[in-house]
Amino acid sequence: MRRLRAFTLIELLVVVAIIAILAAILFPVFARAKESAKKTACLSNLKQIGLAFGLYSSDWDDSYPNTGDPWLWIGRKWRWPVMPYLAIGQKESGDGLTARSGSPAILICPSDRAALQAYDGTSYAYSAAFYLSPDSVNRLRLRNLIAGLGTPGSLAETQTQTTTSVQDPSRKGMVMEWLNAHRFERQPVGFWGTLKPGLVPGDDRKTGARTMLLADLHVAFVPASRQTPSVAEDVPDFSMTPDGILGTDLP
Repeated sequence: MRRLRAFTLIELLVVVAIIAILAAILFPVFARAKESAKKTACLSNLKQIGLAFGLYSSDWDDSYPNTGDPWLWIGRKWRWPVMPYLAIGQKESGDGLTARSGSPAILICPSDRAALQAYDGTSYAYSAAFYLSPDSVNRLRLRNLIAGLGTPGSLAETQTQTTTSVQDPSRKGMVMEWLNAHRFERQPVGFWGTLKPGLVPGDDRKTGARTMLLADLHVAFVPASRQTPSVAEDVPDFSMTPDGILGTDLP
């Protein structure tokens, strides 16, 4: 009878080593491909949101959404004016912040794990420059955007802006991913980074990159370090772009 030859221990170890090396090479590639797919989905979301804003402006004499709410930039709020154009059928639960029906998928970036819990189904912010005057934007501070809701300061006086008011629509951001969830250092952070006591912007505020919808309705993946920073706070927040709707967020 023929004797069957078994693998030796050395041969098995060599095979295991080869598999480990291939895994070390391929797994990062697969991870990058998966994240690239998520980024593409996020850009697609913004493209559809851009179409909704375009339809809204067409129906409202070329005006951008302005409800008179100084905190309309927050994703939980700006979605309602454009909801009829988003085709997701969400309905307000009564407080103007939460939804009682409808899928929010288009409003969530696949890489944003915190969206459903922390931001009520939204991953994107709307630039305050589209419902404030350029002078008001130049006077904005972080305390106006995130401090006590009863004291917005200069942010309280909203002013409807129009599509013809945008000086350079291909470089002015309109809707943007809040977190740099696709590219970050230690953890995803917002426009102001990891805030320090006293509402001081974090040192990590200009790290990573985010998806952005520009006023001309094209989308881009923008490194925070390339964005035009606000003058007083030095943060890559497109709500605080110098000169507001007349300014630019991209070089």
